[in-house]
Amino acid sequence: MTSFAEMLRNITPDVYASLKTAVEIGKWADGRKLTQEQKELCLQAMIAWEQGNLPEEQRTGYMGPQGCKSEAKTVPNILFSTGPDTLH
Repeated sequence: MTSFAEMLRNITPDVYASLKTAVEIGKWADGRKLTQEQKELCLQAMIAWEQGNLPEEQRTGYMGPQGCKSEAKTVPNILFSTGPDTLH
């Protein structure tokens, strides 16, 4: 029996697309429903294949740069401002 690593070396872009579709809809191309174990194995194969064949932003689970948008805004400090609206 071949190992998981050997199987990954034989995945073509077409096979990858078939695995991805099967995971997305929960069925094989012939309509048979994937078992939970099949879903898990397909997803593992997809993620492993993506690691070596797709840029990071196209991989399953990619969320892009993370950060708090409020950190990008300058918030005026009304306690120490020196403008005309300053409370005395």
